[in-house]
Amino acid sequence: MITGKTKVVGVIGHPIEHSMSPPMHNNAFKELNMDYVYVAFHVLPENIEKLIESCKTLDIKGLNVTIPHKTSVIPFLDEIDPTAKKIGAVNTIQFKNGIAKGFNTDGIGAIKSIQEYTTLEGKNVLIIGAGGASKAISFTLINKNINSLIIANRSKENACNLIENIKMQCDFEEISYIDIKDSSDLIDDVDIIINTTPIGMYPKHEVEPPIKTDKINEKHIVMDVIYNPLETVLLKEARLNGATTINGTSMLINQGLESFEIFTGCKASYKSFEEALMEQLK
Repeated sequence: MITGKTKVVGVIGHPIEHSMSPPMHNNAFKELNMDYVYVAFHVLPENIEKLIESCKTLDIKGLNVTIPHKTSVIPFLDEIDPTAKKIGAVNTIQFKNGIAKGFNTDGIGAIKSIQEYTTLEGKNVLIIGAGGASKAISFTLINKNINSLIIANRSKENACNLIENIKMQCDFEEISYIDIKDSSDLIDDVDIIINTTPIGMYPKHEVEPPIKTDKINEKHIVMDVIYNPLETVLLKEARLNGATTINGTSMLINQGLESFEIFTGCKASYKSFEEALMEQLK
């Protein structure tokens, strides 16, 4: 029951109706018997400047941030976590003692998902795409003692901008670009493949995968950040070739769990998020 004491957290975006975050967080609050409610706020881009002060006025405790606000919100924050600053994007805002602090849990969510299957130290990683998810995952990966990172992308300019950004801010040189159409040439040399592009997402879920999969085998771990469908064509073909596959629900849940702890100081169970998410995806 919502009362005068109920604490409010939520998610902002444009659009926002599709968000899976409210069911996951609210299920966790119910399981932990916490007097919180998580709601979705539709915020137009032209209103982003008013957002932070409005949240402080209303005593909102935290926000997740999704497209298109992950970068535009940054100038209006009081503080920003070092990793989020390097990435240049925020997906979580904590309001505490009058301070709005930005974090990015996307990379952490992906890394935790992979670490359930393997260690990252010494691994060679291929990331497909050079957008926001790629940035978050790349900056988080290079702090995990990986051996090398390769960015496969259609636009060389976008990929090289990301690579230069990483080299400027981090002590990591084993990073390079390859055209996405040539990526099969180095499949034998990598251990982990991560798709961060929307290729394969519903409703265009029957398209060809972003890379050729014929050289993927049982030594590979293949992750797709897409969670609808639960198994993209990329993951299906990789699984049939013997690879370990990870779909986007794991990253979505793990990044949400990190945000939940930032908001509340408490840990929610993976199961509480997973149950709510799977119910929505049905």
